Amino acid sequence: MDQVRDSAGTGRVAVDAAPPERQNGSRGALDGLEVELLAGRFDGTEPQSVIRWALERFGRRVVICTSFQADGVVIVDMAWRLDPRVRVATIDTGRLPAETYELMDQVRERYGIPVEVFTPDARAVEQMVRQHGVNLFYRDLTKRRICCEVRKAAPLRRMLDGLDAWIVGLRRDQADTRSRIRKVEVDWVHGGILKVSPLADWTEEEVWGYIRAHDVPYNKLYDQGYRSIGCAPCTRTVAAGEDPRAGRWWWEKDAPKECGLHCAIEAGGARRARAGLSRFP
Repeated sequence: MDQVRDSAGTGRVAVDAAPPERQNGSRGALDGLEVELLAGRFDGTEPQSVIRWALERFGRRVVICTSFQADGVVIVDMAWRLDPRVRVATIDTGRLPAETYELMDQVRERYGIPVEVFTPDARAVEQMVRQHGVNLFYRDLTKRRICCEVRKAAPLRRMLDGLDAWIVGLRRDQADTRSRIRKVEVDWVHGGILKVSPLADWTEEEVWGYIRAHDVPYNKLYDQGYRSIGCAPCTRTVAAGEDPRAGRWWWEKDAPKECGLHCAIEAGGARRARAGLSRFP
């Protein structure tokens, strides 16, 4: 990789990654040593460098997975500027706020991107609601994990099936469970594909600085005091000084603020919890 010092003086480095044909002649999986070397090289680099490398390396076998929070739309904007044909996918849980659906449409129109929408299995949702009710997640952590498994984790597995990598908007400052993420790492929860987090070392202030500088569309719930946005019944505003994710599943005490998409322990617990559902007829 050729490194070029950032002229803006941010302290980060722009990395010009070698094109696919110069990297083992393949767009396929990387071995553990390659991933570790890349993770080290990308530390301190601009997110565009990481995104460009992923798009060049994996082509149509990498997707940006976003819930259209601030971090996600920043990545979409960056990636679109590098390749207008970039793939963008999302999970529609069936319980999203109206403002999130509005933003999806804005992104489609602004960037001309056909957002790939994955939804929960209708029979699984029907079975879950029949057994536990519509708002089961308020009752206890186990039932919340069942809901997250059915509405989020299961559709994500379908989204990632057959892919080599996915790009996400995780940042280290979002939560303790995310404090050690690397910009490039192996995602063992999803079959050993590559997980790319270009904004891992960015702050919330840097994210919003980019949004303002590039007039990136964003979810209007942020203007109402939201700082992390998920499903409507599981998200609320946060007070000044509260943790940004305090508005997620706020009724739970001493439980990780994760749904199972990015946390291995949570995902495993959700699958075990799902065993409480009866088999489909």
